[in-house]
Amino acid sequence: MSEIGMEYSLKGILKEVLSYKSGLLGVILILFLVGLSIYTVTTLPVDKAIDLWRGEGGIWLENPRNAQPEWIEIFAGKKLSRTIKVASWEKKFGIVKAVTPIVGTNYKKIHIELSFNYEFDDFPSELNLFFKAKFDPKGNKPLIKIYWKRPDGSQIKLIDYTVRSPDDRFYLSINEQVFNTLSTYVSQKVGSELPETVTTLDLLFGKYDEKMKTGKPDIQKGTYKLIIDGLVFNKEDDVDLKMVVYGNVYGVAGTDHLRRPLEIALLWGTPVALAFGLTASLVTSILQLIIATISGWYGGIIDSIIQRITEIYMILPFLPFLIMISAFYKIDIWVLLAVVIVLSIFGAGVKSTRALVMQIKEYPYVEAARVYGASNTRIIFLYLIPKILPPLVPGLITAVPGVRVLRGSPFLSWTG
Repeated sequence: MSEIGMEYSLKGILKEVLSYKSGLLGVILILFLVGLSIYTVTTLPVDKAIDLWRGEGGIWLENPRNAQPEWIEIFAGKKLSRTIKVASWEKKFGIVKAVTPIVGTNYKKIHIELSFNYEFDDFPSELNLFFKAKFDPKGNKPLIKIYWKRPDGSQIKLIDYTVRSPDDRFYLSINEQVFNTLSTYVSQKVGSELPETVTTLDLLFGKYDEKMKTGKPDIQKGTYKLIIDGLVFNKEDDVDLKMVVYGNVYGVAGTDHLRRPLEIALLWGTPVALAFGLTASLVTSILQLIIATISGWYGGIIDSIIQRITEIYMILPFLPFLIMISAFYKIDIWVLLAVVIVLSIFGAGVKSTRALVMQIKEYPYVEAARVYGASNTRIIFLYLIPKILPPLVPGLITAVPGVRVLRGSPFLSWTG
């Protein structure tokens, strides 16, 4: 074809694609994914993304585990809990720290109050304490008493605790001694033994009424306070801590079981998916389009051969073939990409596209093109493909996730 003819063909294809709502939506989706990929690569370099995903240094310890995205609240119909962080070194309302030397000794009393307002409609997922202490690990360790004050004014001593290291962590919501202390206290309050389904968080944040007896208490909203009374044994010693009340939602994509924000994986999954999934889908779709057009246009023995090959391909198990190949050969992602394309060339798309060709080739304007002597190449590229392509664009988009699943399937991990 001449350059003018090719330009006309491309314009015709684009015009036909954009004339279909499904084709227009497919193009918009592709452009969005490409734009998101460019944004990810430029703003979040791969080395930084890897470091963040590995979570080195415990950078995600203050994130909730397995949290849902924050926008899920729209469908939940209630105010879901967010993570609350309160630290003794912050100068905010409701935070108190007092250090009192004991006369005649090197000892010091430390009093800390961490207040926060809880107005959510569900219970938090965890409650942990992160200490920042200063003391000689070989000497006497700081001794503290932990109290919990509720909105109703009641104050409960939870536990006597020894700070074991300068960066000690205390997982309050799963501590057995704290649970036993709370269970005894709440049982006396409600006048009944509590069911086994009650958790520490239920006892900390629930209302002490009849529903507590069933193990499904209502949330007690209001101002809570964690109180620390401590004793250190040297003038230089000190104790600070951060309290983290973990919510049930986080960010735009939530978190996984290791507390990592899933938006990191989603952002970097986009360029990877495009590099692998879109390439495989695009190449496969183009090849299937060409094969189907040749089959439907020329017919006869060519059509019969292509259709028999397609039928053989359609009954072959795709994934087991890939697993077998990966088991016998050490292949990388690009070799895998080539294998996926080769195994997908003669797929179901050939059948559906051929049906479109058989229909369009009977259109009057195609018959007219034949009459005035248009070549097969001109008819295929100027009259058939522009009409066939728009319905294929949505299929091309939906094929990307399927190829992406193969990219992340177990057989690929065997290949390294």
